[in-house]
Amino acid sequence: MFALIGKKAGDPRSRSHVAYLGAEDRRVLPRPLRRMVRFGVSLATGRIHIPGHTGTFATFGFLSAVGLYGMSLGGHAQDVAQATTAAVGFAIEDVRVSGNGETSEIDILQLLGLDGTTSLVALDVDAARRKLSGLPWVQYAEVRKVYPRTIEVMLKEREAFGVWQHGSELSLIERNGSIIAPLRDSKFASLPLFVGRDAETAAASFVDQMAAWPDIRSRIRAYVRVAGRRWDVHLDNGVVLKLPEANIGNALAVMARLEKEQGILERDIAAVDLRLEDRTTVELTTGASERRKDALEARTKALKKAGEQS
Repeated sequence: MFALIGKKAGDPRSRSHVAYLGAEDRRVLPRPLRRMVRFGVSLATGRIHIPGHTGTFATFGFLSAVGLYGMSLGGHAQDVAQATTAAVGFAIEDVRVSGNGETSEIDILQLLGLDGTTSLVALDVDAARRKLSGLPWVQYAEVRKVYPRTIEVMLKEREAFGVWQHGSELSLIERNGSIIAPLRDSKFASLPLFVGRDAETAAASFVDQMAAWPDIRSRIRAYVRVAGRRWDVHLDNGVVLKLPEANIGNALAVMARLEKEQGILERDIAAVDLRLEDRTTVELTTGASERRKDALEARTKALKKAGEQS
């Protein structure tokens, strides 16, 4: 109510003054609140029709949201999804593995945790790929879902190049020198043996150099790295070829000539020293050395006796 003094009821100035005072004192709600008020009024007066069972559905929705939120906080959402989707027909029943020559299918199943109740929907393909890539022989792994109950595992395995002996340990290595796994059986006995420090990293380049000498290479049983600088090669008959640090090709050419002209590798020798370019040294076996010594002594005595008689 507004109090008007000294003005007539019909005076226009009075009406304008009333309107002015009303506009000043009136409070206007923000637009979002006005919508809420109008909705509340309409709901109270029955102008808005609410379908039956809305409250029941809303209650269930609220409880479901609270449950999901609780499972998320507790870290059980994945387990619930796993159990639910497996129960409705998405449990993994078939695993197709390809490309595995050295990797056991049992190891794959155990690593992925596939026990017959694992859900295909809930399976994390990226995590499965990372796990498989951590297996010793696996270079690359691919995992694919095939709905409704199958996964395909495709592997690319590493290739064994040789056996590296470091101390008392034997390990399978790749061509680049990377260790694949410890040597556990005689399955890879035919692979070349590399011995010594840095032998695993220098192996491939040296074997490539030996490719030009197939007759010698076919007889090598072990490549021994000496002081991380040069190689000794052990042949199938026990003879050791001591190669230089540089100009290996020249040394092998000398060795090939000696073998062709004199059949030196078939003699009773222990080693051929090819480290010096201007000369080649042959080391006899213990038995051959003793026989040579005896022969020299006998020859000396014979010459001495012949001189005395003359």
